[in-house]
Amino acid sequence: MSKEPDDALAIGEVVRRTGVAASALHYYEQMGLIAAHRTSGNQRRYARHMIRRISLILVAKRLGIGLADVREVFATLPMETVPTVRDWQRVSRRWRTQLEERKREIEQLERELTGCIGCGCLSMTVCQLLNPEDELGARGPGPHRLGPSADPPAHPRRELKVIQ
Repeated sequence: MSKEPDDALAIGEVVRRTGVAASALHYYEQMGLIAAHRTSGNQRRYARHMIRRISLILVAKRLGIGLADVREVFATLPMETVPTVRDWQRVSRRWRTQLEERKREIEQLERELTGCIGCGCLSMTVCQLLNPEDELGARGPGPHRLGPSADPPAHPRRELKVIQ
C-alpha cells in the first residue's frame, strides 16, 4: 500500500526524515511553528508539508535567525494547507534582507577590528571599536581597560632620576 502525498506522518517518520528529535518537534509545536493532529489513539500525526517547515527551522537556525523570528514569519503562512511558492518567496525575501543587514554589520565590524589589531592602546582617537569618541584618552596613556582598577592613579607620576 503506497502513501499518498496527503497522508499524515507519525512522529517517528518525521524524526527520521528531518533528523530533528521528537522533543524538539514537541517544542516547535508548543511555539506554534508546526502543527500536528491527534489520532483516536492520541498519537501525533503531521501533515507532510510540516517537513518543509521543520527544514526551514533548521536552515534558519544555521543562519542565526532566532525561533522568535521564525515564528513571526511562519505566522504569515497557512498552517493547515501547503504554502504556495509565493508564500515561500516572501519568507525568503524577508530573511535575505535580515541576512544582508547582518552581513553589512559584520563587514563594518571587520573593518574596525582590522584597524585596531596590534594598536594595544585602546585610547587612540581612531579606535571606534573599543573606545568611541576617544573617551579613555582623557585618562592619560596606557591600556585603561586592562588592569585592576579603571580609576586614574591617585598620585602624580614621579620621574625617575638616573644615577650615573
